[in-house]
Amino acid sequence: MSEKKEAGSALPAAGDAEARVRRIAELLQDKKALDIALLDLRAVTDTADFFVLCSGTSDLHVKALAEDLCDQLEAAGQGPWHVEGFETRRWVLLDFVDIVVHIFRQEVREFYALERLWGDAARTSFSSGWEALAGAKERAVPKP
Repeated sequence: MSEKKEAGSALPAAGDAEARVRRIAELLQDKKALDIALLDLRAVTDTADFFVLCSGTSDLHVKALAEDLCDQLEAAGQGPWHVEGFETRRWVLLDFVDIVVHIFRQEVREFYALERLWGDAARTSFSSGWEALAGAKERAVPKP
């Protein structure tokens, strides 16, 4: 993974998870990730504070999304604690302890349906321009 840092792209401090989630969403949007969603898990589980989910259009796109996100966060001194699925590029999981990023191929995302599995979590969509994180607490995924 190469070193890249855009001007004005400083990542918020490690303790500011909400601001870091916003920055992660921006980075994913910059690389044309599809259907970016945030699940706020703080009221549901202690596993993590947030899941960020998105889709890539191909194995190469999934790889590019994961590499760029890792590069940007590592450059800010906040690289992932654990990475899974990078070899297959169908579902890459980037674990930042309090934030877990899931980058899927669309068909894999539909199959595992994490949004439905974590349906009790407040959800915010970033797909058509990201919304303020404060609004995430008021929205929930509709029950199927």
